[in-house]
Amino acid sequence: MAAGEREILVGERDLLFEIGCEEIPAADLPSALQQLAALGRQKLAEARLPARAVRALGTPRRLVLHAQGVPERQAEERQWVRGPSEKAAFTPDGRPTPAALGFARSRGVPVERLQVRETPQGRYVMVEVLDPGRPAVDVLAEVLPAIAGAIEFPKTMRWGAGDFRFSRPIRWVVALLGEDVVPCEVAGVRAGRRTSGHRFLAPGPLEVSDPDDYFRKMDAAFVVVDPAERRQLVVTGAEAVARQAGGRARVTEALVEEVTNLVEFPTPFVGRFDEAFLELPEAVLETTMRVHQRYFPVEGPDGRLLNRFVGVRNGDRRALERVAAGNERVLRARLADARFFYQEDRKRRLEERIPDLKRVTFLAELGSLYDKTERLVRLVRAVSAELGLSALEAAERAAWLSKTDLLTHVVYEFPELEGVMGEHYARLEGEPEAVARALSEQYLPRGAGGPVPETEAGIALAVADKLDNLAAGFLTGRQPTGSQDPFGLRRQAIGLLRILRRRPQGASVRRLLQAAVAALPSAGEGVVEDILRFLEGRLRVQMQEEGLRHDVVEAALAGGWDDVARAWWTAESVQRALSRPDLEAIVTVFRRAANLAKGGQPPASLAGPWPDEEEARLAAALRQAEERAAAALAAGDDAAYFDAVAALRPAVDRFLERVLVMAPEAEARARRLGLLAAVTRLAGRLGDLGRLAVSAES
Repeated sequence: MAAGEREILVGERDLLFEIGCEEIPAADLPSALQQLAALGRQKLAEARLPARAVRALGTPRRLVLHAQGVPERQAEERQWVRGPSEKAAFTPDGRPTPAALGFARSRGVPVERLQVRETPQGRYVMVEVLDPGRPAVDVLAEVLPAIAGAIEFPKTMRWGAGDFRFSRPIRWVVALLGEDVVPCEVAGVRAGRRTSGHRFLAPGPLEVSDPDDYFRKMDAAFVVVDPAERRQLVVTGAEAVARQAGGRARVTEALVEEVTNLVEFPTPFVGRFDEAFLELPEAVLETTMRVHQRYFPVEGPDGRLLNRFVGVRNGDRRALERVAAGNERVLRARLADARFFYQEDRKRRLEERIPDLKRVTFLAELGSLYDKTERLVRLVRAVSAELGLSALEAAERAAWLSKTDLLTHVVYEFPELEGVMGEHYARLEGEPEAVARALSEQYLPRGAGGPVPETEAGIALAVADKLDNLAAGFLTGRQPTGSQDPFGLRRQAIGLLRILRRRPQGASVRRLLQAAVAALPSAGEGVVEDILRFLEGRLRVQMQEEGLRHDVVEAALAGGWDDVARAWWTAESVQRALSRPDLEAIVTVFRRAANLAKGGQPPASLAGPWPDEEEARLAAALRQAEERAAAALAAGDDAAYFDAVAALRPAVDRFLERVLVMAPEAEARARRLGLLAAVTRLAGRLGDLGRLAVSAES
């Protein structure tokens, strides 16, 4: 077989399904393609037309489902078809009724073929029939419109007189099984073999004969259908033109994805701007280029920004100099505005803006940003005490200045720079470095995987701000519901938990929340408990997203999670224990003791006296295990702790084999239950091990 050729098995053909539409928003395209691939695999399998390979490709103007090796006909299938109930089908003496005769006739079988079978709804008459399958083209005529209609978008449109909803109006549909058109319709658009190329470089309609011809025509029509290929063109092209300009493109994953999903035929180019604009803070320059213009900034060998940028054109290289000049004019105007705002901001110190916070509402029920600032000043004291932070003076000063940059012109124009500009202005105004850093760190982490605060003042202010936001949101009824989270409380919760995870063990989430709720003008009943339940749910999600097993998470959190750092260490310790060869012994110790010890109270002392020899043996083994376990936990050595628990297995087994725990004498029964309760307490220091999905004796 020649290179590049693909084997086509007899009885199989490739399927191509293209939905052509107006430009889909860049942020919506990745999800739409993921759904299209999943729906394609699912619906084809359900229709008994499983493909050997299914992929989804697309650009802003088209979603493409490409399935290789689709059977030309459904596979045969034997199935039981249910008819009337037994009572309706047969008389008491067993003769078929008209209902049974009619059912048999409808299925083309003699009445003798009918069988009575038990179902969840009762006893029914059934018959086994052979479904020979239908031609794939006929089945796909039903399946493809269903796939198109099942794709979900954050926002949809309805056009014309129909009820079909989609991200943007659909202009054409291509549906081909091999060389045959699949006769279907999507949103009133009849499927055929006519598609469109690049909107400007190949605007005329294109006829395609089969799926392979489609991809050849797209290549010739300046459409890079594969997002991965487009992404590579964006990245390598941006890096190449930046090198030619004497610098290096600052390429970020978020911007690469956005640009990839904005174009069909990417062509990077370099533009310039006046060097005088380099006096602006780099954050302002980068935000102007990335967020507002979708440009990649360019840095020099020293890591500082150059007066260059990389743009990406949706087209070829013709008249690229004119394109660059037009983009330069737009950026020049943007930067001129930014410089004006920056210069205006420098006329007033941050401290002078504090009284102005009284005129800005935080929440209608909870007053102004000034009121919030006063709460933050009080909260950083409580947070610093709870977390053992010493930079209280810097934290309090940062809390006073924390929201002042929201009143600056630059942050009003570029909300993404909240905190960043506060740090910049504070540093220029001679504030201590710890205060300046805290002003930007208060909003960390900004994203799921973003950095967390590093300085003590920054940690105190970030935790205080998130606590206040959570308390305010829940008190005023703004807690998340389903997919709705208008106040961003999920992000606040995730950020809070990530910060607390990195702190030394011992901090209490409950005490922190109580301080935050107490700082509010009115405390709602049950608010702390509501937030704790919410945070526990977020913590479970975080742990599972990091690869911790579901049963491990449940075991670790069963004993409480008020100390977030401790809960994480416990969960990770239990996860590591899964690979221990003696894990079954450890779990058995816990389960056997816990199953019997319900209601038992551990003895005040294991020293005795113990009137029964077996009780004394277990008490001695338990004393030794507790000493080893205590030393291990004090040193943070979870492996040594589990060694101590595992070593108890022989003593526990011997005790349970030789002693009647539920003795008729109340005093003996209480002693023995107390010993088992002590075993349970020791074996449960790192979670409820009984919740682990591990085979062990009960």
